[in-house]
Amino acid sequence: MHRTEDPTVSIQAGRFLAAHIPGARLVELDGPDHLYFVGDNAMQIADLVADFAMRPGTEARSTAASRRMLATILFTDIVDSTSRASELGDKAWRELLEAHDATVRREVARFRGSEVKSLGDGFLILFDGPARAIHCAQAITEAMAPLGIKVRAGLHTGEVERTKEDVLGIAVHLAARIMDTASAGKVVISRTVKDLVAGSGIAVGRCR
Repeated sequence: MHRTEDPTVSIQAGRFLAAHIPGARLVELDGPDHLYFVGDNAMQIADLVADFAMRPGTEARSTAASRRMLATILFTDIVDSTSRASELGDKAWRELLEAHDATVRREVARFRGSEVKSLGDGFLILFDGPARAIHCAQAITEAMAPLGIKVRAGLHTGEVERTKEDVLGIAVHLAARIMDTASAGKVVISRTVKDLVAGSGIAVGRCR
């Protein structure tokens, strides 16, 4: 991988190396930064590195029950769920949680997402496109107002390994970390997601 405007090592040097290493593939990225962990596409680089690192073992692990795919990952989480459960008591909290789950599943179905699993007070959901994932996350956060609870959401797009019961990969961990940065009632997206929805009309602020 090589950023095309790298002032420390020119892109020509990267092209030369790729041309003289058997089986090599050069990924050219925008930007002037030499350090891989800074710049607008640092998270994209992390995904590419993870994909490369996992690729040799992917064939060995591949079974009829698992496959790699590109997806937008959505994590949701009820804010302050532990304190709310203590305030309400077991029965009332269980009823509220059931209403929350039904609301989330209704919006997921409306935006054609795929529920991977419930996390107790949140969900892990996959989408085949980032725009519908963003709209779904916004709809979920808004739909919680009548229930008197607030949720937070985080989204990232990357390659994942889908099994019958779960979804694995660095992109999943990144999405979870992004959700952890969200405040109550907010949806936080990665820069990768922001780049993918550019021109779609979706208004976004600063991204992770």
